[in-house]
Parts: sequence; C-alpha cells; structure tokens
Amino acid sequence: MPIAPRLERFLSRKGIAFREMAIEPAQNFEAAVTTSGRPQADFLRASLLIDINGPLMVVHGFNTSIDLDLVHGVTGRRLQFLTAHQAARLFPDCDPGFIPPVGAPFDVPVLVDNDVYSYSRAVMACGADDLMIELDRTSLNRALAEAGSGHVVIRGQSNGEREALTLEEVADRLQKLYRLPPMPALALRILKLTTNPDASAKELADLIEFDPSMTAQIMRYAGSALFNYQGEINSVQEAVTRVLGFDRVAHIALGIASVRAFEIPRKGMLGMDEFWRHSLYCAFLCQRLAGRCNKDGGLAYLCGLLHNFGLLLIGHLFPEEFDELNVLRESNPEASMQSLEQQVFGSGDQEQLLAVGHGAIGGILHRLWELPDAVVKSAGMHQHSDYHGDHEHYVLMVQLANALLKERQIGDEFNPDDLDSLSEGLSLSPQDLDNLREEVEQVSADLDALARSLSS
Repeated sequence: MPIAPRLERFLSRKGIAFREMAIEPAQNFEAAVTTSGRPQADFLRASLLIDINGPLMVVHGFNTSIDLDLVHGVTGRRLQFLTAHQAARLFPDCDPGFIPPVGAPFDVPVLVDNDVYSYSRAVMACGADDLMIELDRTSLNRALAEAGSGHVVIRGQSNGEREALTLEEVADRLQKLYRLPPMPALALRILKLTTNPDASAKELADLIEFDPSMTAQIMRYAGSALFNYQGEINSVQEAVTRVLGFDRVAHIALGIASVRAFEIPRKGMLGMDEFWRHSLYCAFLCQRLAGRCNKDGGLAYLCGLLHNFGLLLIGHLFPEEFDELNVLRESNPEASMQSLEQQVFGSGDQEQLLAVGHGAIGGILHRLWELPDAVVKSAGMHQHSDYHGDHEHYVLMVQLANALLKERQIGDEFNPDDLDSLSEGLSLSPQDLDNLREEVEQVSADLDALARSLSS
C-alpha cells in the first residue's frame, strides 16, 4: 500500500521532503519497528487520545510511554486512549496500527513531546504496513509546525527483556511472603494489644521495652519538640502516660516493628529514608485533619503512617523492579507513580497482565496482616482520586495530606492534585489548608529528625 493519500497531499503541498523506506509487511507498527533493522530510538509514534472535546494526537518517541497526568497538566484536559475502532474512523486511508504521527492532514490536533524536537532524523509510519518514511529535522519541524508541545512522557526504559508479571505470579509471591511470619512478631503483639480495650500503658511499655532499639526511638519521639514536654522522661511508660498517649505510642511502635519485615535501599526518592519522612509527615497531617473532620485521630494517624507500605512490599518482593522504579522516579519527577509502575511492571493486550500499583499491593498486605479496614482502604485507594466508598473520609485525608506535602516536595510523586475537590470532600475551607501548612512548618525540623532516626 502506498503512503496514505491525505498525508501524501499534505507533504506535497507543504513542500516537505522525505525519504521512503520499504519494509516487510507487518501486523502492527511495533513489529515493523522491531524487524526494520534501525535503532528503535530513531522512530516516532502517534498515540491517540480523546475526551468530550474531541481527539488529540500525541507525538512521542517509540521507546517512551504517555503519562495522562502530564498530558492533563499541559492541556487541562482529562483524556483517554482511543479504541482501534475510533482510530480507524479518523484515519480511513491508513492500514490499522500504522497511523502517521502527523495530525494536520487528518484534521486532528497534535501535542508533541518536547524531546521530539531533538531528533536529527525521524522514522515514522505513513499509513502503509509495508512502507515508512524518514524526515530530517527541518522537514519534521515543518510537518509539526501547528502542534502544541510539552513534556508528556515517561523518560527512561525499564528492562525490556523481562516479561510482564501476571496476576498469578504476584499472587504466588504474596503467598510465599504470607507463608513467612505474616507480620513481625513484635508488631503482631502490639497490634493485638491495640485491639484490647482493657490494655494498660504498662502492658504496652513492657512490650516495647523488650526491644532496646524501639525503646530508644520511642523515648526520642516523646522528647522531641513536637510535644514540647518540659519535664524529664525516664521510661516508655512515662512517655505513654505523660506525653504521647497509648494510641500514638502503639501506632508508631507498630510502624517501626512492621517496617523491619522489609529490606529496601535507604537512598533514593523511594528509599527507606524518604519512606519514613513521607510517612511521618502524612501521619501528622492526617491526625490534624481528623480533628477538623470529627474522625478518630489515632486511626487517621495510622492510615497516614502505613498508607505507603506497598512500596516496601514491592522492594521486598521485586528488588529488580524496585530499582528500576527508583531510577524512573528520579528522572521523571512530574510523572505519576501509576504511570511509572505501569512502565516498570508491564501491561499487555490481555487483562490478566498486571501493572502492579503500590497502593493496591499495600492494601493486600494490610488485609493479610488484619489491620483495620480504614487502613486497608487508605493504602489500597490513596492513588484513586475519584474514590467513593467505605472509609472514604480516611482515604480523602491521606490524599489531601499527600497533596499538601507535594508542595514541600515530600512524597513519592509531585504531579498536581485537585486541592479544591479534596478539601470540599472533607468540608474544609482555604483557611483550614493554610492553617495546616503553618502547623507542618512549625514541626518540620522535628519530623525530619525523627525520620532520620527511624531509618538509620
């Protein structure tokens, strides 16, 4: 099949030079690229999106993946990928799967990823399954002259030699973990104590004091400026009764003990140092939010503290993938975690292929460990901005806390959230948010110090 007629007329009318490159007929563009003999980095592709305002073509490198959150940031539009049937209607003179990354001939608006403009030469589909065309930089810029631009892709590649994980493989690995002690012994004893309404401060203190390291951390926590206690604290029991209270001590001890189940690197945006920093800040904010929303402050603190445990489980079960995720996180600060996880863990045409999200996997872990339902939901759904269901207020508190922390560059992602919508869901005013920001500022140095002590 020759070049798509509309594309050919457009190139001729604009005087855009190109070189034809015959290929063996292929079933799809990916197969054609693979068998072409050219480096994959030479190729451009078109991704087709749509919303109520119509279609949009995104032009980007073959080895990159679209991040819909980044596209939203550039366009202000919430777009979804077109189906093959919709694409065929827009490009009737093109073979299926061989859409040219030039939208003007087809009256489709175009958004170009910024990296495309660095190509000295680019190879692309031209509507035929047995032919591609090559454009130099000048010709490419002329072909895309009317397009918008922005950073809209995930930069960097995961290991293409590793096959995508299936649900069965993930379930199997989780079951293997479950056959180990499902929760560290001390964490399990602390959890059981918290469910006993008759448990005393002495019982909790005695349990913690079996562990010298945890004892030191709890004492350091109680003595921090977070609580501004002026007296002397000589024991964990005094820390419980005079400063922290039963619930706060139990929850921070539960977090410390539970983290010991995992071995992940300390450094990096997803490492243990940043995990503790994020968790403590989020727990602090959730507890403050609970007071404004008439919810259980202790439970809210626990939801914030444990909501990101899925990252620890990923690091524990999938160390190779976790390393890749950490690298992608560092090089793509604007991308959403869901998009990065999609790239690292893979996806396919079959629904059984899994792009593992740390929220969902954290929820699974908390369910196995029989943590409170609000904690399970907060972990499992904190990446879903449109969640409505059980324990919705606790999920919203975690989401709003994370949104506020992004302003301080704390957390595992920094793509913007809809603060207005989140605060409305909790019946909070702009002044409430400003007050929360001030409260965090006042204790930031102490939370940072506590995080350093917990991760060391």
